[in-house]
Amino acid sequence: MKFAKQYLETIDGVEIYPIITLLIFFSFFVVLFWWVFTTSKQQSKTMSEMPLETNTKDDNQ
Repeated sequence: MKFAKQYLETIDGVEIYPIITLLIFFSFFVVLFWWVFTTSKQQSKTMSEMPLETNTKDDNQ
């Protein structure tokens, strides 16, 4: 850990990386939260049933 800390201290602007990482992480979950609450119930039902559907084009051949 000491080696990594000394190595990171030599990089210019390294203090911005944790802030950028936090913003990306937070933005991802905000967008995911928004998407979950804006999808219609019909679309949500269709997606939830997708793994259970057995009738596909390949099954009919």
